[in-house]
Amino acid sequence: MLIKYSGVDICREEQLVLKGVDLEVGKGEFVYLVGKVGSGKSSLLKSFYAEVPVLTGEAQIFEYNLPKIRRKEIPPLRRKLGIVFQDFQLLIDRSVHNNLEFVLRATGWSDKSQIETRINEVLEHVGMSNKGYKLPHELSGGEQQRIVIARALLNSPEIILADEPTGNLDPHTGDQIMQLLYHIRENGTTIIMATHNMNFVHKYSGRVFECADERLVARLM
Repeated sequence: MLIKYSGVDICREEQLVLKGVDLEVGKGEFVYLVGKVGSGKSSLLKSFYAEVPVLTGEAQIFEYNLPKIRRKEIPPLRRKLGIVFQDFQLLIDRSVHNNLEFVLRATGWSDKSQIETRINEVLEHVGMSNKGYKLPHELSGGEQQRIVIARALLNSPEIILADEPTGNLDPHTGDQIMQLLYHIRENGTTIIMATHNMNFVHKYSGRVFECADERLVARLM
């Protein structure tokens, strides 16, 4: 089991967001988090990478005990996760290639040939192998999100956390991003995705959890 939460309360700025969260997630699963804005989806995702602290209950991700995680353990935890944001968060002053190189060097890569090889691999994986020289503003929204997914794949994460990854995209482009994420899941990577788009939930099968009334509840779709 990659993630195991039992009786977890999640708070933001001392305000309770979710209480009594019970959740287990294994390898290669596709998990949806649905619910209204402000219901706790993003807070739950952020708790997985220790951006939001877990103060009560039992919470484990990989070998890390989140209620007792030490500051020095957080960077290696985050290197085992890929994070896909709705608003891309690419560095606008550098090319796609240099965005990806920045992440690799920041996470401990130093060999130039290995860096080049890995960048080429992830760009090819997301269908963007000819876009490395472009700046983010020269790309469409869908292309930027593909680069964000490539960035998330750089360190071969076991889990990708996707927070409304299609929220800023038109339906057709959003569907292409969903196909890409689903393909990544088929290669054994676990995907946990927060979304408002119930069409995707019905079209691409996965386990569904709803955040509502400060609870996380499993739903059958």
